[in-house]
Amino acid sequence: MRLEGKQVAILVGPGYEDLEFWVPLMRLQEEGAAVTVVGIHAGESYASKSGGLKATAEVGADEVAGHQFDGVVVPGGWAPDKLRRYEGVRALVQGIYEQGKIVASICHGGLVLISAGILQGHRATGSLGIKDDVVNAGATWVDEPAFRDGDIVWGRVVADIPAFCRELVNALAE
Repeated sequence: MRLEGKQVAILVGPGYEDLEFWVPLMRLQEEGAAVTVVGIHAGESYASKSGGLKATAEVGADEVAGHQFDGVVVPGGWAPDKLRRYEGVRALVQGIYEQGKIVASICHGGLVLISAGILQGHRATGSLGIKDDVVNAGATWVDEPAFRDGDIVWGRVVADIPAFCRELVNALAE
């Protein structure tokens, strides 16, 4: 249990990608991390983009701050485009980043990092659908399954979840 004592936030919102949310959440728990599901508002349940699974926010983004966590995971799907519109979400991600803690993003999750203003000068990846946005935010696009650039862990798409989770756990374990 390499992540015993670690506190990690995972974001959720309407239209989240099932596997990009549930697999990292369970993988982090398997390693002993305490994972808090953070959404727009506490107690709200959100349907995944497939409509198959629902996830409920334990807390709203306005109720937590970066100093409470060792890292944050931003899953993809359609949720990142909704989540990035909320100041509490942007402030949480930016706060964790500014404290030198781990920010992890997969697929469309990079949209939240763009809106938090933390991509300038980094290497980044995700769904091809956000490539232009990432480049326009000042990052260098890299077409790799998963990697770490400084305190940011990147995953490309659903098929890359195993590599993303390995990078995420290794980064948090340091």
